[in-house]
Amino acid sequence: MIERGAVATRTLVLVPILSQHLQNKAASEGRIIRRTDESRLEEAAGLAAAIELDVVDVLRVPLNAIRPSTLIGKGKLEDIWDIIDREKVDLIIIDHPLSPIQQRNLEKEWDTKVLDRTGLILEIFGRRAQTKEGRLQVELAHLNYQKGRLVRSWTHLERQRGGIGFMGGPGETQIEADRRALQEKINRLEKDLEQVRRTRGLHRSNRQKVPHPIVALVGYTNAGKSTLFNLLTGSGIFAKDLLFATLDPTLRTMVLPHGRPVILSDTVGFISDLPTHLIAAFRATLEEVLEADVILHVRDIVHEDTNAQAEDVANVLHDLGIEIDEDPRVIEVWNKIDLLPEEERQTVMERAASQQPSRATGQLQPVAVSAVSGQGTDVLLAEIEDKLGEDDNILTLHLGFEDGEGLAWLYRHCDVLDRSDGEEGIDLHVRAQDKVEAELRNRFDVD
Repeated sequence: MIERGAVATRTLVLVPILSQHLQNKAASEGRIIRRTDESRLEEAAGLAAAIELDVVDVLRVPLNAIRPSTLIGKGKLEDIWDIIDREKVDLIIIDHPLSPIQQRNLEKEWDTKVLDRTGLILEIFGRRAQTKEGRLQVELAHLNYQKGRLVRSWTHLERQRGGIGFMGGPGETQIEADRRALQEKINRLEKDLEQVRRTRGLHRSNRQKVPHPIVALVGYTNAGKSTLFNLLTGSGIFAKDLLFATLDPTLRTMVLPHGRPVILSDTVGFISDLPTHLIAAFRATLEEVLEADVILHVRDIVHEDTNAQAEDVANVLHDLGIEIDEDPRVIEVWNKIDLLPEEERQTVMERAASQQPSRATGQLQPVAVSAVSGQGTDVLLAEIEDKLGEDDNILTLHLGFEDGEGLAWLYRHCDVLDRSDGEEGIDLHVRAQDKVEAELRNRFDVD
């Protein structure tokens, strides 16, 4: 782990840029890099800033070939050493997966600590986790990562231990003992997390007894989910222009415009190249998404790589069993329109409104919003109500003009779809939930 102290760790961030040949090879293996070089540099710097490292520079490192021993070629290694020496660098972050041997060799070559992208994300998660569940998940992910890094880097790993019990034999090497100790910790953490899952399952069962629908926010990290969550619920959870500002899931009750209470769930942001064991470790956190009645896919629509980010979110959800492009629960939210000039903002809003709802999947039009100014959130709330109301009952009823209290009750408890004021009173079409319908029929004259 990176030591915290009064003085921020001086850090050099390296972003390997693959040659066209290597990109073609990655594409043939199903690993396609869709981001611009500039956005990769920006995101790598943002990850480092998320744990308040002192980033002295962010450098492109062109790669024409990947060296199995060090990833980077000898000449570039020497150039980077000059920077390390000149800038008094304490930590190197490489925005690329490193094998255990590559990491060990680079640390020896540069005589400084080296972290790859996965290791950095784990550091961020370790700083952000606040709940017992979050801390357990981080520790489990970190141990699985550490387990794969047990290589014979030091001589003590090759010492033999004596045999145990009556079996005799050559005993076990230190590295085998370390692996065994790690595996025992992993097994214990998995049991603890299973208990967490059971507890969360009980909480969900209790919520289902009070049938409030769940609306879950998902999206790429820093897409504005927590800011939107705060706006809709009036709460004050941590929301900042920072990667992985939210790690632990947060649930709040909110009331939709026509009176329906729902539970809004904020979740951890996704990111590209998220390792499989990280997804597995955070599955309990993301179970709120699996159980949700409506899923809001929040996108930073002004980001130059917004489409690639959306694809990364789709890939993570696919691993959880959700096909985001086909799931009828999904509403796509195009956030941060407040950052656009007025003319561009209108264009984006018109583009969202012009996209036809999908009859095949049941998905609605995208909604363009600003979680900062609130623009567009009235449309979003209406679409959530429409989505939740698809299975509700539509009823026709007549009220006299004198029944103002009854009219107010209908607006509080139902979704008024149509209203016609005639000479003899008010005719209405309303959508009512099952739990409201019986009271409605007792109180009003329903056709």
